[in-house]
Amino acid sequence: MKKPFWMSMFVMLMMVCGLARAQAIDASTPDGLVKGLTAEVMSTVQGDKAVQSGNLDHITQLVNDKILPYTDFERTTRLAMGRNWNKATPEQQAQIVEQFKKLLIRTYSGAIAQIKNQQVTFQPLRGASDTDAVVRTQVVNQGQPIELDYRLEKTANGWKIYDINVLGAWLIQTYQQQFNEKIAQSGIDGLLDFLTHFNTPAARGQS
Repeated sequence: MKKPFWMSMFVMLMMVCGLARAQAIDASTPDGLVKGLTAEVMSTVQGDKAVQSGNLDHITQLVNDKILPYTDFERTTRLAMGRNWNKATPEQQAQIVEQFKKLLIRTYSGAIAQIKNQQVTFQPLRGASDTDAVVRTQVVNQGQPIELDYRLEKTANGWKIYDINVLGAWLIQTYQQQFNEKIAQSGIDGLLDFLTHFNTPAARGQS
């Protein structure tokens, strides 16, 4: 399994530059959501030594409590599966969403623990529609600028993040090829088995 760019979701949300630690999360605008969530998560990470030490249970809890309420992970998974999403039963869909989420959290738990005080700047919001927007940012890490973009959708509960772009590569496109190849080889159950395998202790120890 490739390890591409979902890490940037967690990394970006834990970086802050010029943001008040107590800033409220405003999900009524796309850039307000990303800025507020960045500050909120950064504040939590700095005060949680278990997360800083790489404790997977604490990191998973942090993601579930602070990040996932502002993401549409089902849509992320659905778009990554493409036309194959409708070939899966509702039970298979739910299982794939859960296993994909677990895989990405476990894969990048170490990166979360290593977050320091990198600087991030937010580009002016342009071209946003009433239902879809891209928030563009730039992170300076050890002197090297990294472009990170977030694609968000407007929902009944405010804006939510569903895709990430790092240096021109979108997460959904990256995983879409892998998912399609696995489904072509062994069907929906094959993809589910593949994702589940990477969440086992033995597989994690080999990665």
